Amino acid sequence: MKKFLTFLLVMVSAVFLMTACSQKAEEKAAEAPAENATEAAAPAASTEPIKIGVAGAHSGDLASYGLPTVNAVKLYVDEVNKNGGIDGRQVELYIEDDVCKPEVATNTASKLVSDKVVAVIGHICSGATKAALGIYKDANILVISPSATNPALTQSGEYPNFLRTIAPDDAQARLEVDFALNTLNIKKFAVLHDKGDYGKGLAEFAKSFLDNSSVEGVSVVLYEGVTPGAVDYSAVVQKIARSGAEAVIFGGYHPEASKIVTQMRKKQINIPFISDDGVKDDTFIKVAGEFAEGVYATGPRDTSTNPLNIKAVEEHKAAFQADPGAFFINGYSAAMAILNAIDKADSTDYEAVSKALRTEYVETPLGSISFDERGDAIGVGFSMYQVQNGAYVELK
Repeated sequence: MKKFLTFLLVMVSAVFLMTACSQKAEEKAAEAPAENATEAAAPAASTEPIKIGVAGAHSGDLASYGLPTVNAVKLYVDEVNKNGGIDGRQVELYIEDDVCKPEVATNTASKLVSDKVVAVIGHICSGATKAALGIYKDANILVISPSATNPALTQSGEYPNFLRTIAPDDAQARLEVDFALNTLNIKKFAVLHDKGDYGKGLAEFAKSFLDNSSVEGVSVVLYEGVTPGAVDYSAVVQKIARSGAEAVIFGGYHPEASKIVTQMRKKQINIPFISDDGVKDDTFIKVAGEFAEGVYATGPRDTSTNPLNIKAVEEHKAAFQADPGAFFINGYSAAMAILNAIDKADSTDYEAVSKALRTEYVETPLGSISFDERGDAIGVGFSMYQVQNGAYVELK
């Protein structure tokens, strides 16, 4: 019996030791893959191209606003790629035309999302930009517009993925109203707009500033929307004449502005016509011809003496044998801002690049710029221009 108990004790001890060894082996085996996985997950430098979208009006009546940005981005990206890219990665452009129409812009945005771009430079028009922004937001894609000035795009807080290299329309409308009241000494205004997000938004700001002006006797005697693309604006021109307005403030683009101004002047209505950066374009002067003379329009502050501005314009002339058009400098600066942010972030990660855009300043043709929490550019502003001898001249 004693021998049997001794034998049983030895066997139990042996089983215990075997079980313990087995558990240690399993634990070691379980730890090994984790160590290997850590090694496998070690970040390797990507050599994949950095995909950037460029969206805007590249055809149609408003192509003169969009194509300069395409040229600007191409020029800057070519320079970056020739210098080795960003952290060794080449930049690849995906260019899409939205014709400045919201219904087309949504398809444009969907196409760029499917192309897996990490950021978009554009869109150009505020209405098209607003239509596309939700699609980009859902896909964590940053958007930098050179020209979409509708205040709500940043001030509503709905689009944290949106930034712009141009000041918003409330600043633009403020400048127009202050100029009309304090420089031209106007008291009675006709405020017109094209019913779009951009034009109507700007006109509403102008009307609000006039309605709440502390200057005695100021009034808006006509507030009217016009139909974009119409051939004849004689009805609203007659209303301007009957209203007794001493000046017109128009929110919208050059196709409508050129027709309204032409018909006003032909009816001998020679009161000041004050508009926005949607009209401060050489195409307006070409279309309106002699009737463009004397028209006022706000536009991005002149930075033509900035060395980077001079360099960018010379590059455009050498590449395209022509002067750059509207928003070229804003588009060039947008390209510099997003690629600088990717470089500073050492990543194309949405959060990292978004943070870099808001914390890093970058030297651009517009000057040294960064972006505030809302996405508005810090360091940019508007000036008042007038058509003099067939060209826009900045008024000091």
